[in-house]
Amino acid sequence: MSRSVLVVSATTAEAAHVPPDLPLVITGMGKTAAATATARALAAYDDLSGLTVVNIGTAGALRPGLTGLFEPGSVLNHDLSADVVRALGHDPQERLEVGESEVVLATGDVFVSDPVVRDALAERAHLVDMEGYAVAYAAQQAGVPVRLVKHVSDAADESALDWPSLVAASAVVLGEWLATEL
Repeated sequence: MSRSVLVVSATTAEAAHVPPDLPLVITGMGKTAAATATARALAAYDDLSGLTVVNIGTAGALRPGLTGLFEPGSVLNHDLSADVVRALGHDPQERLEVGESEVVLATGDVFVSDPVVRDALAERAHLVDMEGYAVAYAAQQAGVPVRLVKHVSDAADESALDWPSLVAASAVVLGEWLATEL
């Protein structure tokens, strides 16, 4: 990739294998932390031209059989009352297009571990995380392209509660992707 990148990750655990020559921002978990840290990092640049934000992290699979690494083409803000906001006359921008892939990532502040919640989300998305939409929103507001790169760590069910023991394997795959793709 000839462009410069800013790698954004929610946690140090997910970013454990980011190549040391890449600039890295750790945002903290959740949409507010991710949007704020991304916006603050972008504001520190004198010139954003040529920069791409690359958000790496783990995601829960909302549908059976989804494993491995994905680069979603769109991302949803899934825990926003978009229909109500729209009815009030405002555009909630609850869906952002970020790439060519047909994979949809749902982002929300709800840690999805309930199969009922997972199954409802699976009607609209393939994967779920807690930061992707916020990072994409902040980058797009700054006029900077964004790529979301997510590794499936769990099935967005009770297994998600084991995330601390699962994240290390995902971090290796994410680091390898960064080393070979950027």
